[in-house]
Amino acid sequence: MMSHEARLESLEIQNVVASTAVGQELDLESLSMDLVGADYDPDNFPGLVYRTQDPKAASLIFRSGKIVCTGASSVDDVDRALEQVFGELSKLGIPTDDREEATIQNIVSSADLGTTLNLNALAIGLGLEDVEYEPEQFPGLVYRIEDPSVVVLMFGSGKIVITGAKQVEHAREAINVVTDEIDALGLLG
Repeated sequence: MMSHEARLESLEIQNVVASTAVGQELDLESLSMDLVGADYDPDNFPGLVYRTQDPKAASLIFRSGKIVCTGASSVDDVDRALEQVFGELSKLGIPTDDREEATIQNIVSSADLGTTLNLNALAIGLGLEDVEYEPEQFPGLVYRIEDPSVVVLMFGSGKIVITGAKQVEHAREAINVVTDEIDALGLLG
């Protein structure tokens, strides 16, 4: 059986979403022409999409001056991607000194519990008020945890996806909570 440390080490960040703002309205039409590599198609999406390659991320820039960075694989990468965005905006004469500090909105991560899971038994054992399990609609069990406040998707393979974390530490805590609860039910392989 997989050790507790191995479960925690299996944690991989898949996506970090953060938001910030430059503190002023932006003309996305003109920005889309000046910002090399920007995609702006207001018929499909109201924001301008600006992708960075190193780190790999997409920044969604809105007319309001709000910016949402998504697709980064770490909090550091979010900061680095946003610095590039602010640098490009500054070069175009858009002041970024009043920008908001980036706020992490969501960290999506995955881990492996190292054992197969009986989702039917877990759905009953974990309590129906915190669980959604409809295998004909979705193959995973959706488990809402209060502390830390995250949602854990559990699959029969033992793989889990943790979403809604605001810090990487919350994902680690979620692995501990889930492992302890499955173990307490006698369902940890």
